[in-house]
Amino acid sequence: MPDATSRPTIVVVGHGMVGQRFLEALAEHGTTGRARVVVLCEEPRPAYDRVRLTSYFDGRTPDELSLVEPDFMARHGIELRLDDPADSVDRAARTVTSRAGLTFTYDTLVLATGSYPFVPPVPGKDATGCFVYRTIEDLLAIEEYAKTARTGAVVGGGLLGLEAAGALQGLELDTHIVEFAPRLMPVQVDEGGGAALLRTIEGMGLTVHTGLGTQEVTTDESGAVNGMTLSDGSVLATDLVVFSAGVRPRDKLARDAGLRVGERGGIAVDERCRTSDPRIFAIGECALTADGRVYGLVAPGYEMARTAADAIAEVTEDAAEFTGADLSTKLKLLGVDVASFGDAHGAATGCLDVVYADSRSGVYKKVVVGADGTLLGGVLVGDADAYGMLRPLTGSVPPVPPEQLVLPPGAGTPVALGPASLPDSAVICSCHNVTKGAIAACATLPEVKKCTKAGTGCGSCVKVIGQLLPAAGDGGLCGCFPHTRGELYEIVRTLRVTSYAALLDSHGRESARGSDGCEICKPAVGSIIASLAPTLGVSGHVLDGEQAALQDTNDHFLANLQRNGSYSIVPRIPGGEITPEKLIVIGEVARDFGLYTKITGGQRIDLFGARVDQLPPIWARLVAAGFESGHAYGKALRTVKSCVGQTWCRYGVQDSVKMAIDLELRYRGLRAPHKLKSAVSGCARECAEARGKDFGVIATAEGWNLYVGGNGGAEPRHADLLARDLDDASLIRLIDRFLMFYIRTADRLERTSAWLGRIEGGLDHVRDVVVHDSLGLCGELEKLMADHVTGYRDEWAQTLDDPERLRRFVSFVNAPGAPDPTVRFVPERDQVKPDLTFLTLEGVSAR
Repeated sequence: MPDATSRPTIVVVGHGMVGQRFLEALAEHGTTGRARVVVLCEEPRPAYDRVRLTSYFDGRTPDELSLVEPDFMARHGIELRLDDPADSVDRAARTVTSRAGLTFTYDTLVLATGSYPFVPPVPGKDATGCFVYRTIEDLLAIEEYAKTARTGAVVGGGLLGLEAAGALQGLELDTHIVEFAPRLMPVQVDEGGGAALLRTIEGMGLTVHTGLGTQEVTTDESGAVNGMTLSDGSVLATDLVVFSAGVRPRDKLARDAGLRVGERGGIAVDERCRTSDPRIFAIGECALTADGRVYGLVAPGYEMARTAADAIAEVTEDAAEFTGADLSTKLKLLGVDVASFGDAHGAATGCLDVVYADSRSGVYKKVVVGADGTLLGGVLVGDADAYGMLRPLTGSVPPVPPEQLVLPPGAGTPVALGPASLPDSAVICSCHNVTKGAIAACATLPEVKKCTKAGTGCGSCVKVIGQLLPAAGDGGLCGCFPHTRGELYEIVRTLRVTSYAALLDSHGRESARGSDGCEICKPAVGSIIASLAPTLGVSGHVLDGEQAALQDTNDHFLANLQRNGSYSIVPRIPGGEITPEKLIVIGEVARDFGLYTKITGGQRIDLFGARVDQLPPIWARLVAAGFESGHAYGKALRTVKSCVGQTWCRYGVQDSVKMAIDLELRYRGLRAPHKLKSAVSGCARECAEARGKDFGVIATAEGWNLYVGGNGGAEPRHADLLARDLDDASLIRLIDRFLMFYIRTADRLERTSAWLGRIEGGLDHVRDVVVHDSLGLCGELEKLMADHVTGYRDEWAQTLDDPERLRRFVSFVNAPGAPDPTVRFVPERDQVKPDLTFLTLEGVSAR
């Protein structure tokens, strides 16, 4: 490799999302190995995901937002100077001088300076308590100042303005939004969409002022913000102001260097992203492109990055040119899905609007179609699930009538409209310009991300990508593993694999190794490791280490997430038997925390309406009273229901309550492919409904009959008789074997009823294995169950004893003591129920 002095030098000014994508494109061409690359970054940290900036307030750390792999710069020999922006450019000498006074000679200069927030020139705009919403440092400053504030106001009701408002509300400020236009998000949505968005956002407790400008920011004697005067003369009292009134291209460096800029700003570039100086390129939000626009979205910036990299690398075949970009966008703002694509406002001559609106649910959908039926664009508010299909169809005549595109599922004539109807040329990922054909050539989502980068941008295309990937022809669990769940169980057990990452690296598909896996295999493998934890000699606690990242939503907080973002608490009550003292404790907890209480069909008491931060103090009282986790949140044993049996009932022939308690205490916490339910009836009258359970026990005069493979629900199935007239020890031994054989061989999320119907030989084969030991496995199955019984520990008791585990039980990581303001209730029948006016169509997101 030539030394640094003989290699050409590329200086990149700016290291945001577009700047990093440019570096990646250079590396893909091998240019970083042939040239010295110097990057001058204004911020104190490498490029991060500015699209997901607000997720910082949901607990994502700055490191997690980073877009730069830890060894990327070193691997490609790139010199990154943080907190040292370019101060001036001397085009004649071809040098760039940084703020620290360092001078770099360039052969090629790339300006990726982005944009700066526009702050209206109003009196008081620089007062203490005024902020912009652009960088992580801005967020840190807002977070700190909000600790002493009560009210916040956001100037601007666009994309970032609504995100900023959500952040202020999350910081427990009474929040106002001031928007000069007559509706929110005026660029993206039309009047109808804006009205739907307004109703939903006001329902969340934010105050919106549309059609008003800011005249002045007023201050107190110390110079701190204390109010705003609006254009109608009204005064809004506020302690904090965030300006989010749009952005302007950062073109001062180029202006000072004498480069051509647009009349309204932006560094003028041609189709190859070259400026008026052929040695200088400009990409991203600082560039005024050949079509006369400055693009403020990341997807056009990425396309410009690729275009400039192709030009610098002197790519001749299929070299990119930037002649315009798709302005489609899909976001979730304040929990509300908002999307627009194509000609969203119907600017084309002769076009027609097809609209569906449900003001009660906050849903608004509009598609714009041409006279010939061509889909031109649309707006989606409240329900944007169709975005992934509609955007690629833009410019073509859809295979269904226009009204079918906006009607909710089940309405109108059902016509199949799925990814299969898209042509291979349809662009699925607009951030990286990836087509359906390129995606379909991959086998797994990790492979798609690695080979095409689709799904790594805004993320709106991931759902459609999953539908396009070919099904694994080898019957594997998912695209990451060629093995079934049962085969993975054997691999984990036999080879004593103790982590998901190790299993993926050793037995995953080649294309998935080194990736993060997928949402199918992660919880399945997590369940396998948890069920084998005592045998493997590892902690089976779902919140320990890697295990925590593998769990489903409910397991993350050891509680069931409810529709308004609150959680339910379900203490274990074996056999439904409970003392008056324990009943009193449950009643006191429900009263003191304002919870809704309900007796379940499984002989337990559910407590509903707890905020995530209330879960530890509630469980502290329940554990102190002798209660355990009921595992209502996990794929594990739920309950063993019972009648009162011969102890009280004149028909009973066995002690069903004692047997139910013994079984529930034996199998509590047992992780399985699906939830498990059981019941014990004290006589043939079957009051406990044992034959509707995964394993059910019915008393006889001679002992117990064991039934397996039943379930209720949408497709009820009676359990089948496995063995009859068993004594206590024989009954427990057969249940041990049955459960461990099921856990060992079932597919993910497969109930015992479906497993019995699928497994070759059905019930007869299961009987041969667990009763007659035809495979010689029974000793091993019994040992596995004995390990589970010996190794069982109550998850909530363990959690309460571990400060590290308790750290996750907060509504907002950055404000641990702050309750979630979106969890609200209204009274009903002397209790409470969720306040549905605060819900979006998809419900409150899990934190």
